[in-house]
Amino acid sequence: MLGRLAGPWWIFLVSGVAWLLISLIVLRFSIASVATVGVLIGVVFLLGAFSEIVIASARVSWRWWHILMGALFFVGALWAFSSPFGAFWALAEVVGLLLILRGSLDLITSLSAREVNHTWWLGTAAGLLEILIGFWAAQQMFPARAVLLIFWVGFLALFRGISDIVVGFELRATAHA
Repeated sequence: MLGRLAGPWWIFLVSGVAWLLISLIVLRFSIASVATVGVLIGVVFLLGAFSEIVIASARVSWRWWHILMGALFFVGALWAFSSPFGAFWALAEVVGLLLILRGSLDLITSLSAREVNHTWWLGTAAGLLEILIGFWAAQQMFPARAVLLIFWVGFLALFRGISDIVVGFELRATAHA
């Protein structure tokens, strides 16, 4: 049943190899890295627009909001495709703030779960590190933000590629069992 829900196993293999190639391009730290990240932002926005339109067609309530969000995502995708360098630097501006917010949330969550979670200190350490990295990324030096964003996107693509390949082979093994 899992195999039927997930689709053919080789799709995950192809997807994993594509993610590994993206991580290879991004982690080379060249001008192609910046352009690749900018185009990836466009792809994410385009998928977001498609998702919002699908949700708008299925839901009656708040349909106008989903259509508006879909239109905004589509305009963002067009901007990212036409100016991948601008999209990269805009995302680099936001990464520091997001890391500070995420780190604060992780810190609060882990401290509040001390009594029920014996590994609460891991969440606390991760939250503090995220806050520190967020403040480091929020500084006014463009190279620092670029390096952080390239590391983040590159390793995200690397881990996604490895994960997709593993899932593909697990689905293949399940289908043959």
